[in-house]
Amino acid sequence: MAVNCCFHLETRSFAALDYPPFFAYFEKLLSIPAALVDPNIVDLNNQNYDSWSVIAYQRTTVILSELILGVVLIKFIRSTIDPPTQRIISASLFLHPGFLIVDHIHFQYNGFMFGILLWSILMARNGNKLACGVLFAVLLNFKHIYMYLAPAYFIYLLRGFCMTPSGELRIKNFLSLANAVIAVFVVSLGPFILMGQIPQLLSRLFPFTRGLNHAYWAPNAWALITAADRVLLRYVKHTGANVSINVSGVASASRGLVGDTVFAVIPNIRPVHTFIITILFQSIWLVKLWFTPTYKSFLTALTLCGYTSFLFGWHVHEKAVLLILVPLSLLAAERHAYFRTFILASIAGVFSLFPLIFTPAESVVKVIYSTLWILIVYVHLSRRVYEFPKSLSYVILDGVEKIYIAGFPFLLVFVGLFPAFLERQRAAQSPMCVPSIALECPGNSANQSETSSAEMEFLPLMLTSVYCAIGLIWGFLRLMFIYLHEESTYQGQLSGLS
Repeated sequence: MAVNCCFHLETRSFAALDYPPFFAYFEKLLSIPAALVDPNIVDLNNQNYDSWSVIAYQRTTVILSELILGVVLIKFIRSTIDPPTQRIISASLFLHPGFLIVDHIHFQYNGFMFGILLWSILMARNGNKLACGVLFAVLLNFKHIYMYLAPAYFIYLLRGFCMTPSGELRIKNFLSLANAVIAVFVVSLGPFILMGQIPQLLSRLFPFTRGLNHAYWAPNAWALITAADRVLLRYVKHTGANVSINVSGVASASRGLVGDTVFAVIPNIRPVHTFIITILFQSIWLVKLWFTPTYKSFLTALTLCGYTSFLFGWHVHEKAVLLILVPLSLLAAERHAYFRTFILASIAGVFSLFPLIFTPAESVVKVIYSTLWILIVYVHLSRRVYEFPKSLSYVILDGVEKIYIAGFPFLLVFVGLFPAFLERQRAAQSPMCVPSIALECPGNSANQSETSSAEMEFLPLMLTSVYCAIGLIWGFLRLMFIYLHEESTYQGQLSGLS
């Protein structure tokens, strides 16, 4: 946790700090009392130190830092037009399973940073757009993954704060926002500019050499493409089809390691491809936001920008799904269509985080807690937003979505039992032969079975990623349709906010 002036040059750990400067300053503050609790916590040469003092200190600081999230969510309740409904939404966010898994077990500080994001969104709802922009600039310098949301902020603040409804530039507002944002970045990056560390800092913040997929595939479009490549590879090997195979891609995509993703059959995806696809999709929401720069339009466009970046971005982490689930929660009680999208995305998104926790005791906690959370939220919000299906197509669609949701318990059972099945299969296939001068054991068949088992170890993770990706992509299509037809069909209580 200790941070020195050259923290972006640290190479002794694979997890060396790759966050913007404000988070480094935050970690530096945390390291001061940490040294008093246990000096070994801040020893840079003590990489795998896991004493009870480390766990207690990190868990305590995570909980204390999330008080910002709690305070902001209370402010949402006090300034809303429907306090009872907002209480449910605020409680669901504060007790979100994603924060339990990523923060309270993995000891990260996402709750604290999402508190800043929600504070910024609250300022937008209250009409204080200058504070909205400044808080988001601060957030970007804590964690640059929030750049996924930056295009929506840029268009909303430019059109709604820096320009009049007729399109004329408000010079005073523009200069106020520009100077405030520049000041935030000067405070953050100034020391590194003086030390000449900007190139090193940028190389850590934007690691394009790490590959298309993370170690565990984030449940996005590239997970489906990568899985399709694995299936096609199996098909080509089995049938002997006359298809060229990239030899370097045979084992690349299913190793579960951080590295470059190389496809065996499908053409490889490059960073420029993901950038172009992301920009093209985001342009749709941004054009709509430009012409309707209201709070609800901003919140939906912001969610869709995060959604688009998650589904089509380069080297996306699985925990980035919170960039979708948190702002989408604020729309959950708007209309039944939003609520259904929220439920589908939440179930798929939370389940996709389960592989981060794999010890037996914690696995029980994550499953029970997440199940209770989704049931309680569903029961309380569905009563407020339920709408009877308007046509047969709606009934069919509702049935298909329920079948998809019903598949998660079966997936959970498979993921839990498959490792034991694989272990039994290995034991059954292991040779019982004892070699001697007269008898030689058939080693080749044993090696082949071990290789086959090793290739199957990644199957539970792949199925989890692919199944969750299907739900998240469908949720994306739902939200896209809702946003583009908002004025004519999906008006709600937030529609009256400017």
